[in-house]
Amino acid sequence: MVHLQYRTSSLRTNNLHSSCILLLLLSFDLILNLNVSKTKELIVDCSKKQERHYQPVRISETTVERVDSFRYLGVHISQDLSWSRHTSSLAKKARQRLYHLRRLRDFRLPSKVLRNFYTCTIESILTGNITVWFGNSTKQDRQALQRVVRSAERITHSELPDLQTTYYKRCQTKARKIVKDPTHPNNRLFSLLRSGRRFRSLKAKTERLKRSFFPQAIRALNQGN
Repeated sequence: MVHLQYRTSSLRTNNLHSSCILLLLLSFDLILNLNVSKTKELIVDCSKKQERHYQPVRISETTVERVDSFRYLGVHISQDLSWSRHTSSLAKKARQRLYHLRRLRDFRLPSKVLRNFYTCTIESILTGNITVWFGNSTKQDRQALQRVVRSAERITHSELPDLQTTYYKRCQTKARKIVKDPTHPNNRLFSLLRSGRRFRSLKAKTERLKRSFFPQAIRALNQGN
């Protein structure tokens, strides 16, 4: 379990402690034991001011461990909202599986079989939750991942889809599902222009927001129309 919060004021800190108390009381009501040793605190402070010191969170007289990165649903979330640690982990796992792809090549299996193996065991790693992190990853991180793809191309002797193309396709697919689902909480972000063919672009004041999923998804939908 992880507490992920943005710290901007003392009011937020008080709200956080109140939430911890409510969570603890709820666990008692449901006859559940809250494992504090597995609970982590991750502080995301986007302010440009000097570094601030925050009061530690305590549950049942035990201080919750504060971490600078946490793995949640297969994604490494860092306190600075960068994706270098996550992409490094993906590249390492994918390179390890290139060994098995080379062994299959040595057995002289057809290229089609090698491509299927790549899709199932290597590409699935490189593109896991790609709509979350790829847009804000750095050029160096993308190049490190793309090198794995190029290595797989040399092994299979065939052209494989690059990560940028896969990212845009995944954005389009996910965005279309949101547009078709009027009950989706973010359906309202996809509004058509008067032409009825293109979607209205979202205003983004920061580069981080501009490269996040929803602006990129709208851009991908407009390019596909």
